[in-house]
Formats: sequence, structure tokens, C-alpha cells
Amino acid sequence: MASNNSGAEMGAFFAGVLIGGLIGAAMALLMAPQSGEETRKQIGRASNDLRDRAQDTLEDARERAEATIADARRRAERIIEEARERAEHIVQEARTSVEQASQDAKAAAERAAPSSGEA
Repeated sequence: MASNNSGAEMGAFFAGVLIGGLIGAAMALLMAPQSGEETRKQIGRASNDLRDRAQDTLEDARERAEATIADARRRAERIIEEARERAEHIVQEARTSVEQASQDAKAAAERAAPSSGEA
């Protein structure tokens, strides 16, 4: 659980850095003494760079999510297998108990049968 919170915090941190960088870059472009055409070109380059960074961040997040899902799947499979083994053990114990009770009942019936035949 702690790693999930840590991952969310890291994602929020990087999103904040990315947004802060964009705001800073936009302010620098708007405040710089240059022509409108040059400013538009710089904004276009900055937006392309931002898009590339966002895609990289998204891909990293996707890879981490896939790894987390795979780990959860492995854990679930392990838990299911352990539960199946425990259930089989319990069933075997129940069968043994039923067989023992059946044998005890037969023995008790056999002991009781000769005494009722003498009467």
C-alpha cells in the first residue's frame, strides 16, 4: 500500500514540476523582447517538448501500472493455490473423520447385535 501512495505522490510531484515548467516557459516567452512570430515559434517548440515529456511520463506510468498489475496477479494466484491446498487438506481430514466414525458405528453395532440376539 505504501508503494501505491508513494507512486501517486511521485506522479503528483512530476505533474507539478511539469506544470510549473510550462508556466515559467510561457512567462519567459511572453516577457522576452522579440517578435510575435518568433514567440509563436518558441511556444510551438515548447509545446512539442511538453507533449514529448508528457508522453514519456505517461509511458512510465503505464509501465509501472502493468508491473503492479502483474505483481498483484502473481500474489492472487499464490493465495488461490494456498487456499485450494488448504481446502483439499480439510476435505481429506473430513473424509478420514467420516470413515473413522463409520467404522466406530459398525463396531458398536456389531457389539450390540450379539447381546440383543441372546434375549
